[in-house]
Amino acid sequence: MKKSSLLFTLLIALSIISACAQGQKQYNVYAVGFYNLENLFDTCHDAGKNDYQFLPDGSYRWNGLKYTHKLHNMARALGDMGTDLVKGIGCAAIGVSEVENAKCLTDLCNQEPLRSRGWKFCHIEGPDRRGVDCALLYNPRLFTVRDMKLVPYVPEREKDKDFKTRGFLTVSGTMGGDHVTIVVNHLPSRFSESYYRELGGRQLRRLKDSLIAEDPAVKVIIMGDMNDDPHNASMAKALGARQKINKVEAPGGLYNPWWDVLLSGDGTMQYDGKPNLFDQIIVSYSLLNQKDHKDFSTLKLFKKEIFKRDYLFQKDGKYKGNNLRTHAGGVWLDGFSDHLPTVIYLSKEKPADK
Repeated sequence: MKKSSLLFTLLIALSIISACAQGQKQYNVYAVGFYNLENLFDTCHDAGKNDYQFLPDGSYRWNGLKYTHKLHNMARALGDMGTDLVKGIGCAAIGVSEVENAKCLTDLCNQEPLRSRGWKFCHIEGPDRRGVDCALLYNPRLFTVRDMKLVPYVPEREKDKDFKTRGFLTVSGTMGGDHVTIVVNHLPSRFSESYYRELGGRQLRRLKDSLIAEDPAVKVIIMGDMNDDPHNASMAKALGARQKINKVEAPGGLYNPWWDVLLSGDGTMQYDGKPNLFDQIIVSYSLLNQKDHKDFSTLKLFKKEIFKRDYLFQKDGKYKGNNLRTHAGGVWLDGFSDHLPTVIYLSKEKPADK
């Protein structure tokens, strides 16, 4: 092996090993994130899609300069996510929403630092009328994809038969030697009544149950822009994601670690001066340690965070402190997103040296 290749391999290994230890034990750490990219559109029309606002003659006057800046900004934030603990490497996988197509994802993965880390993506074109989809970006050195599918959001009422929205991108793979399945979704907006998000929650629950039925040991991660807070009916009742770990039922229960974050007054976006936390990463029972039993022989959740950097916020003016968006009030701000990213960290005991 060449010296440069050996050095890079050693840097990768050292970067994903947590500095923390209990006794003689050491742990590998993997970061997993979610980010609503707020309208990552290219400058070309996609046939059959209502993307006219994001064309050079559209209301946003979307052109090559703005698109290039948007890609650069998104890559900067995505590349920084997870680096608080996984230095220099960042996330193993990041679910994203509001991406127009595979071309946008290809262009995004060609931006630094994503390109030098070898990032790839999973994406299946969906039926959304605006043309926005969900996707999973991943570092193939940390997450190996087995297969993927797009599970459709299925209307159940006759009057909704023509209702088209994002489906549930389901990616199965291997992380840290464990079977991990990540479901990325973007539930219907709040312009629609709660019923549509509750229906999405029920369909996510059935999907989760089917994944666990296929492999009871699978680690399921459900993430996305839920367009609801953790305590709303779509999450708390329809999906059944619990507020407390000790309330999560084995083997198929779900834990929502963001419930208490919102109650503390923090969120990923603001509306009328109040926080919302729509950007959630929810984990299955198999990723949890109960209070009286700590077993990291397989991947387990040990930390979560709303990812924050100064560059993600407006620094002056009427909306100082709010998320720095791409556009606001018809003005191009050259910003990032109206949402903040979220990240969870998973830990697994490093095998003892023989």
